[in-house]
Amino acid sequence: MPEDAQIRSTDWTSAQAYGLAIVCLLLGVAVGYLLRRSGPVPASAAARGPASQSMGSAPEAMPQVTPEQLKHMADKQAEPVLSQLKAKPNDPTLLAQAGNIYYDAQLFKGAIDYYARALQGDPNNTNVRTDMATAFWYLGDSDRAIAEFDRVLKQEPKKANALFNRGVVRWQGKMDIQGAIADWEDLLKVDPNYPERPKVERMIAEAKKHTNIRPGERTSKPTM
Repeated sequence: MPEDAQIRSTDWTSAQAYGLAIVCLLLGVAVGYLLRRSGPVPASAAARGPASQSMGSAPEAMPQVTPEQLKHMADKQAEPVLSQLKAKPNDPTLLAQAGNIYYDAQLFKGAIDYYARALQGDPNNTNVRTDMATAFWYLGDSDRAIAEFDRVLKQEPKKANALFNRGVVRWQGKMDIQGAIADWEDLLKVDPNYPERPKVERMIAEAKKHTNIRPGERTSKPTM
C-alpha cells in the first residue's frame, strides 16, 4: 500500500493505541482492520453494505458490547484529545485525531462531525477527506462518499487509496461497474507496485463479469 495509506492522518500515543485495542477486542474485530487510517475500504465489508457491515462475531467468552457502551469507551478514549480541544477548539490536527478515534470505534457520524470541523481549518488535507468519505459510505451515503472522493482526486489525482475506495463505492454502492473498473485500472497505472495489486486485479476481473448491469441497477448475483 502506498506510504500515505499506511500511516494515520495523525499519530497515536502508545496509551491511545492500547486503549483502542481493548475496544476492538471487545468488538471481536482485528485491530489492524480499524487502524488503517486512509486505507482502502475492505471490499468484503463493502459487499455486505455500508450500514449493515458485519463487525465479526465476538468470542463466546467476551461480553456483548452495546452501542451505549461502545460510545462510552470511545468518549473515554477521546478524553485527552477533547481536553486539548478546549484550549484549541479549531486545531485541525486535534479534530482529525478525535475523528479517528470515533471512526475506529465505528461511530461514523461522530467521526464525520470531527472530520468536517478539521477540514474547515485544513480543507486540503486529503487523508482526512478520504477518511470522511469512507465514513459516509459506511453510513450508507454512497453519493456523498463519491462526492468527497471526487474532491480528493481532483486535488490529488494519483492518490491510490482514494481510487481504490471510490471504485468500491461505485461498484457496491451504485452498481457503476465501468466506473469502478476505470478507477482500479487508473490505480494500477499510477501505482504499478501497489502492494494490493493482486487483489485489485481480482476485483477488476470479477467486476468485468457484471458489465451488463447498468449503473444503479440491482442484482441478486454475488459481486464478490
